[in-house]
Amino acid sequence: MPWWSVAIIVFGVNFALWASIGLARLLEETWTKRRGSARTGPSMTVRDVAVLIPAHNEELVIEASIAAIAALVPRRNIHVVSDGSTDRTAELARRAGVHVIETRTNVGKAGALEEAIERFGLVARFGAVLLLDADTTIEPGYFDAALPHFDDPQVVAVAGAVRTHWHGRDLSLVGKVLVCHRERIYAISQRLLKFGQTWRFTNATHIVPGFASMYRTDVLPQIEMNPPGLVIEDFNMTFEIYQKRLGKVAFSLGAVAVTQDPDNLRDYVRQIKRWGLGLWQTVRRHPPRLSLFSAMLTVLLLELLTSSMFFLLLPFLVVVLALPVVYPDALFWPGIASAHDSVAAHMTLRVLLLAVTGADLALTCVVALIERRLRFLALWIFFPFLRVLDAAIALYVFPRAWMSSTGRWTSPARRAVEMRPALRDQMSMSSAVTASSTD
Repeated sequence: MPWWSVAIIVFGVNFALWASIGLARLLEETWTKRRGSARTGPSMTVRDVAVLIPAHNEELVIEASIAAIAALVPRRNIHVVSDGSTDRTAELARRAGVHVIETRTNVGKAGALEEAIERFGLVARFGAVLLLDADTTIEPGYFDAALPHFDDPQVVAVAGAVRTHWHGRDLSLVGKVLVCHRERIYAISQRLLKFGQTWRFTNATHIVPGFASMYRTDVLPQIEMNPPGLVIEDFNMTFEIYQKRLGKVAFSLGAVAVTQDPDNLRDYVRQIKRWGLGLWQTVRRHPPRLSLFSAMLTVLLLELLTSSMFFLLLPFLVVVLALPVVYPDALFWPGIASAHDSVAAHMTLRVLLLAVTGADLALTCVVALIERRLRFLALWIFFPFLRVLDAAIALYVFPRAWMSSTGRWTSPARRAVEMRPALRDQMSMSSAVTASSTD
């Protein structure tokens, strides 16, 4: 097996395909922009946007999240639903001067959203709703980048771009590795996957992430937001858009939200399990159809399974190929010789390590250049091990997706948010502009 075929498995056919389409989108949009068509302001403004924050035991972060979004939209547009919280989440949200309701029990994020949209009357009062996680803060340029997409009447949802929160977090080495690994995934998947998937000519993405994304309110009644047995809502809401042909999904790298990713192994594993389980449960609920969306999804899922099986087998392959090199007498152990010959017939240790580490290091270097942060290179050696862990979890949750689930949530451990000085200054300026415009 040549090294490049292993590298394709590591890098992914999906990334190569959609990165090429993303490049075509970039060229097309650059050409359109250079043609100099006069652009007016977006037809939808922040006054037309309701902000809905579902929260379950989020007292450590809810105030910072509200403060950040209140600098960008009128405070009367902000709505918080406390989903069975047992801490001061609802109290702190009320103190911040926004609309607050509480569910009687922990009904899960999707159930809380559904109840809040109905009780707040958001469909009748607003043109769009921003679904914002309680641990997420919006960057000041979010609406400038996102709202113009709604000028296209076919666009019914705008996916935000996520970055992970680093500033002010006292992270251990494990925490730095986990958060940096997640940030690397964000940087790669958003630029090489989602940007191409959301081009207006080939519009088919598998998820509008629930951390900070906007929907036209008039499509919400047509989306079954809280069907039984799903642990997360964002996959299902995206599938509903495409399967019911409600419209298109837009995405902008400039619509940035900063979220607090897990910084310990326990929360990281639980979150990955939840995401994987939610994906396969949604696939089970929405049978494939003859459409670009179903074709995209089929290729994506097949690659997810095959790459996961490869990475799960990777430690075994390395041991089988390396053991005779380090200890030649190992070939005389029962079963080792046959296993070594079977693997060595298709690849060598050099090819395997070169393809895996080479492709992974190349991706890491690209991300380090894009994000202008050397920490990716400093921690790179740990990323292949996390890919093995991700693969094991992906295969573990696959059969469990056909089992029932309540959909209730437990938030990862939060840390009090310390805002970056630059963001705090921008928030102060935006708050002053918002106050003067509403007077």
